[in-house]
Amino acid sequence: MKDFLAAEDRALLERHGLGTFDALWARQLDAVGEPNTVLGGWSSVFRLDLEGHGFHLKRQSNYQMRTLYAPFGEPSFSREFRNISLYEKLGIPALKVAFFGGRKVGSEARAILLTRALDGWDDLDSLLQRWPDLSEAQQVAILQACGSLAGRLHEMRRVHGCFYPKHIFLRATGDGYQAQLIDLEKTRPLMLGLRDRIKDLEPLLRRAHEWSEAQVRVLLGAYLDQGQDSSLIDNWLTRLTARRSRKEKG
Repeated sequence: MKDFLAAEDRALLERHGLGTFDALWARQLDAVGEPNTVLGGWSSVFRLDLEGHGFHLKRQSNYQMRTLYAPFGEPSFSREFRNISLYEKLGIPALKVAFFGGRKVGSEARAILLTRALDGWDDLDSLLQRWPDLSEAQQVAILQACGSLAGRLHEMRRVHGCFYPKHIFLRATGDGYQAQLIDLEKTRPLMLGLRDRIKDLEPLLRRAHEWSEAQVRVLLGAYLDQGQDSSLIDNWLTRLTARRSRKEKG
């Protein structure tokens, strides 16, 4: 497995002796939360700060998953790295990788994924918690950013698979908000047209209880690139509301 080291992060990591797999594996850091042991091995996340730049250093051992790409199993970080790389190629805003690599040490399969921390960004979950305190202009800009992000995602024929507020990160800019995605493990090709789009988008609206119907129309307007009086928005709102109702009834 060939290591990946992003050109823009190489000098910084090498100045601190962290430009290799072995160095990143050996670096002593405090874990962010408890390790994940669902797949039989373990996977942990650590915070790494270098010269004012933040990173999330993720290490795992024997944390294997079977996919069509690797039917006999591979580190889950391998899939995540491929998906992040694909999103970058397609121009879908998402988190950035600084380093990726894997090693076999005896019977142990190790993997590292180093991503840039989203310092200065807020996840949509936290913005929803203070939604009433935001100005109307801020609310509209956030809705438009989320709609445009979903539009780009589906335009590139991908579904996220977990399009939830906690996986959408936003940052205020001079004239609005930028939005990007994290957690790309479940992303897949968009194959079923409208059905896939509705299925991908609806979970966001089901979790964003703070949004009125008028605000959802703002999001859909950005998603569909339509004016607020568009009958296409009416159509989508009807379909999304129907799916939401079915899901909430169980």
